[in-house]
Amino acid sequence: MAVPKSKQSKSRTAKRFANYKASAPTLVECPHCHGLKVAHRVCKSCGFYDGKEVVAQPEAK
Repeated sequence: MAVPKSKQSKSRTAKRFANYKASAPTLVECPHCHGLKVAHRVCKSCGFYDGKEVVAQPEAK
């Protein structure tokens, strides 16, 4: 069975995972307020999800 001759350093191990690019989350239009929101999440501006109000928003003065 193959056995490594010496331990790999943390920086060498981390180099395997360093070559990726983070992408921005996909935004979709909210069907209630028509603002942009992250897919499959509650809308931050109106508090609706799947046609129902999930989070009550404070009244605007």
